Amino acid sequence: MSLSHSDWLWGSMLANGLAHRSSDRAVSEGIPSGEGIPSANGLAHRSSDRAASDNRAVSEGIPSGDALANRSPGLPTGSFYSSGRVVRLAELATSSILGGKLEALRGRTVLIATRDPLAGAIALIELDGVAKRLVLCPPDLDPAYFPGVIKTAGAVAWVRDGATPEENAAGLEICVTALPGLSPASVTRRQSHETEWVLLTSGTTGAPKLVLHTLRTLTNIIVQQQVTQPAVPRVWSTFYDIRRYGGLQIFLRAAVRGGSLLLAAPNESITDFLARAAAVGITHISGTPSHWRRALMSGAAATINPAYVRLSGEIADQGILDNLKAAYPRASVAHAFASTEAGVAFEVGDGLAGFPATLLDTPGPVELKICGGTLHIRSGGNALRYLGDQVAPIPRTEDGFVDTGDRVELREGRYYFMGRAGGVINVGGLKVHPEEVEAVINANPWVRMSLVKARRSPITGAVVTAEVVLDDDAPAIGERPSADALTRAIIDDCRRVLPPHKVPVMVRIVPSLEVSAAGKLVRPSA
Repeated sequence: MSLSHSDWLWGSMLANGLAHRSSDRAVSEGIPSGEGIPSANGLAHRSSDRAASDNRAVSEGIPSGDALANRSPGLPTGSFYSSGRVVRLAELATSSILGGKLEALRGRTVLIATRDPLAGAIALIELDGVAKRLVLCPPDLDPAYFPGVIKTAGAVAWVRDGATPEENAAGLEICVTALPGLSPASVTRRQSHETEWVLLTSGTTGAPKLVLHTLRTLTNIIVQQQVTQPAVPRVWSTFYDIRRYGGLQIFLRAAVRGGSLLLAAPNESITDFLARAAAVGITHISGTPSHWRRALMSGAAATINPAYVRLSGEIADQGILDNLKAAYPRASVAHAFASTEAGVAFEVGDGLAGFPATLLDTPGPVELKICGGTLHIRSGGNALRYLGDQVAPIPRTEDGFVDTGDRVELREGRYYFMGRAGGVINVGGLKVHPEEVEAVINANPWVRMSLVKARRSPITGAVVTAEVVLDDDAPAIGERPSADALTRAIIDDCRRVLPPHKVPVMVRIVPSLEVSAAGKLVRPSA
């Protein structure tokens, strides 16, 4: 497949429309289930009855039967879904949500600040190749940070929706309010710029950093996979917001590779989101381990029957991998490592936590090495730089590797993530990575998720404590022990496998743990 359109999103979508023309029969017979991993599962929700199959395909935005034969060649395939609305991507050839303002934004630096993820997704498609720079603002961005983001990015225009306060971007020259849906328009889609994409880091303290990418860096791995994998559409979804790196990767997989995408609404409950995902027959779905733990706790995990389950954004311990495989036995369960600054590094699909040491010696588009105990990545997916004069540069070695700051430990030919270099607990001069202790606690069959943190000590400076959420739907392993018995068992588990300074001095059972808008556990040191 030609990669000539990889610097322009709409061009990539058109190229995939042509590619999918040759694979229409495969689409009508079912979608292969794995993300590059073959499986016999296919599209789990598709009926064996031909008429029912065609009706479901139309409702999902995936052409089948006569619709396939009549489709115009070269137009993008698939549909994007939000709560109660659907946009068929082929309609963008003759429609827009920008109300005739597309050309007014050409060559400009534009903030995308819509609360509605569907409006944001369509704006990104319309403006890549048109705008000089796109700044992706998550819906939970503190209004106090807007002036700094605008100044640092050099923004002169923004696209908002009715739910975004106008005062958030006071002083910008051009304001475009996205329409609630596509409207017929005479649009000439042409590329005039290699648009820069600016993502905001998801740190929970201080102003976010602005990380500069291009479509080429963001799709580095996606385009490489496109060469070797069949041009068959998938139905994607993600717990992430697409304005964050993890969600943006799923958005780009759907757009660039000709699939469909179900978007999560802000503050949507897990139960409602999974019900919508089941209704459109999602085949591929991603989220953080915390997202997935909450899904398993919700009682609604069985609503969906995906062919591919992906974890990223946090350490995937063995407990969550095993629990997801038990919940979705026919699915390929994989965990990936990526960061906004370093890009996508790898995906592991062998069902085990950590990653094989052989990945460090494997030639390819992504190179890995361990320096000073942390993972370093060099690839075409690395971010270009941070924006702003007052920000230190992205940490790189002299030979161009980005230091992720994620500490790893080699054990029996496999590297295991220990936690962030800056997130350790200092117990009398000895280091404790909270995630290492959490992995032990989460292996207890009665535990769904846990948070390890420090408590001040006059003797050692700090000691380790833990908060634990129990699993109300644990496997049938007998009657659940009392709270006191469980906390003692958890501490005993830790004593068996951890050095004494890493063992929690106290374990407290709590009803829930706070998860950030980025889908990660909120840690006291964050």
